[in-house]
Amino acid sequence: MNQPDFSQLQRVLNRAPIERPVLFEFYIDWDPIRQVLGSKMVDQDNPPLGWVKNYIYAHVELGYDAFVMSILGFKFEAGIHKKAESVSQNEGAIISDRKSFETYQWPDSDVIDVKKVLDEIQTFTPNGMKMIFTGGIGIMEAIVALVGFENLCYMIFEEPDLVEDICKEIGTRVNRFFERCMDHPLVGAGIISDDWGFKSSTMISPEALRKFIFPWHKKIVETIHSHGKPAILHSCGQVEDVMEDIIEDLKYDAKHSFEDNILPVEQVYERWGNRIAILGGFDIDYLSRSKPEVVYQRAKAILEQTRKRGGYALGTGNSITNYIPMENYYAMASAAKHN
Repeated sequence: MNQPDFSQLQRVLNRAPIERPVLFEFYIDWDPIRQVLGSKMVDQDNPPLGWVKNYIYAHVELGYDAFVMSILGFKFEAGIHKKAESVSQNEGAIISDRKSFETYQWPDSDVIDVKKVLDEIQTFTPNGMKMIFTGGIGIMEAIVALVGFENLCYMIFEEPDLVEDICKEIGTRVNRFFERCMDHPLVGAGIISDDWGFKSSTMISPEALRKFIFPWHKKIVETIHSHGKPAILHSCGQVEDVMEDIIEDLKYDAKHSFEDNILPVEQVYERWGNRIAILGGFDIDYLSRSKPEVVYQRAKAILEQTRKRGGYALGTGNSITNYIPMENYYAMASAAKHN
């Protein structure tokens, strides 16, 4: 296995010069994990720690210095969706008014022994590698799950105080989870996953994001920074209208999740890379449909573009999905090893 060195990714997050190309991935699906490890798979009959071990070992095998992971301890229980494979954001609402809000059973973010879990994971994490901790769900994602997207759009105008109260209950618990995890030596950074955009615009207006969602992101970033660690935002969709907020107000150290039909990562880097670290961005559709040699050349060009200025780690625009051809993924990742 390769020897991880989180200090290299740390330098990317600080937009400092790096000694070698650095890889970053938000998530790797289970089928690619199996293909990467093959006969090296271990402890498969011991979930969930067996899965965690293989997830970490695959990252090491592939040349990563960190892995993104949540500790499943609490979740916001929402309604039932008809199709698990295609979830409607308008479906499954469980909070519709003040009464249903007041009777909702909010989860306890202290229910899990965080230190015990992180201590155990640390026993099989190779030296030099760190966990990038994620709370598992963001503020926007949680309120959409609880209220429904269409209902939320109405509620913002009809009952803004209720929207604020729901966000407070969500944000308080997500922030508390970060408070309990960020001081552990295994954790090298924090990442908040919260999708804000469609292809062409933010899901709700920038003004609504600033009023209801961003105050809690700012608080969580402050929590992460208070432990001396970088804060990363994973947010899908068109968020150009709030990039100044992300950089100047929320003070994120890095941004992840990009796609070519919104803005190719090469252009993202030229536009904002001198102010915030840019992670991944290799378009999933492009990675899925292109020839391996084409993938390799584009990955190589991105590394050449960013090498001297720093603040970039190579990876996908979202995650390593089951449908991405492995030869294409290897072609992208190998560019970091050969440059």
